[in-house]
Amino acid sequence: MLEEFPDSPPPVVRAIDHVGIAVPDLDAAIAWYAQTFGMRVVHSEVNEDQGVREAMLAVGDEAGPMIQLLAPLNDQSPIAKFLASRGEGVHQVAYTVDDVEAASDTLRARGLELLYDKPRRGTADSRVNFVHPKSAGGVLVELVQPARRN
Repeated sequence: MLEEFPDSPPPVVRAIDHVGIAVPDLDAAIAWYAQTFGMRVVHSEVNEDQGVREAMLAVGDEAGPMIQLLAPLNDQSPIAKFLASRGEGVHQVAYTVDDVEAASDTLRARGLELLYDKPRRGTADSRVNFVHPKSAGGVLVELVQPARRN
């Protein structure tokens, strides 16, 4: 039975954007996802600010949620630290938002801790912020405001 909460506030998120997976070797992971699931890379880049090489893989068509593979650029990268402590696997769940600053402010007002005071650059010039796992049931939640397309 679906439970409704009539006093719930308006939604902050629009959709699942992607699931981020930490991997030690990006090229090997891309090959595995391609050969196993038939996924293909639709975007890849090096994000120096986040210390990662990353690839976005389409799950079905390019309009739906993606899988993001994240490999560390160096041993000081947050992904390197994640891999050292937890091993390869799910790193974050990312949700699409219309306005990352407004979503961050709303979630802070609801008592959640965010990692950044101001949004940062994410994949493909998106703007991102993260909800700390201790505020989200142990899950690192990424808020993604996609870059405007021309």
